[in-house]
Amino acid sequence: MTDPLTAAVPAAELVRLLIASRATVATAESLTAGLLSATIAGVPGASATLRGGLIVYATDLKHTLAGVSERTLAADGPVAAGTAEQLAVGARTVCGADWGIGLTGVAGPDSQDGKDVGTVFLGIAGPESTEVLRLKLSGDRWTIRLEAVRAAVTELARSLGERSE
Repeated sequence: MTDPLTAAVPAAELVRLLIASRATVATAESLTAGLLSATIAGVPGASATLRGGLIVYATDLKHTLAGVSERTLAADGPVAAGTAEQLAVGARTVCGADWGIGLTGVAGPDSQDGKDVGTVFLGIAGPESTEVLRLKLSGDRWTIRLEAVRAAVTELARSLGERSE
């Protein structure tokens, strides 16, 4: 069986790219609850690049720890593109990193605020811009969380690769 965390871009490759770029990363994680940071930290040498992470599982912590505006949370909810964008920017800012990753979504078993199970928003805030991807993942709760981490690792590696070209 293929490990979902290494199916696309392995975390070791991401850490290598970050170190080669002399860049740091931080996370603000809701649905993954620290799984992304733990995945990056599991790579030897990650301490040279991983600044830290915020676990913002509760909606109020998205605001108080990561700086997501109360207006965004009230208007769009905790599972939304604007929330993921502000999570990524918040992680980058609070942790003093070059890159921030924000993850929010619905892992199930039930939908949340009108969002289907498997709906995930991934925000990546870099030195020059921020992008948000909407993902539609399938599987059980654990699989959705693993696939969200895989997507985050892959997309940040892609962003780093584009900057080095």
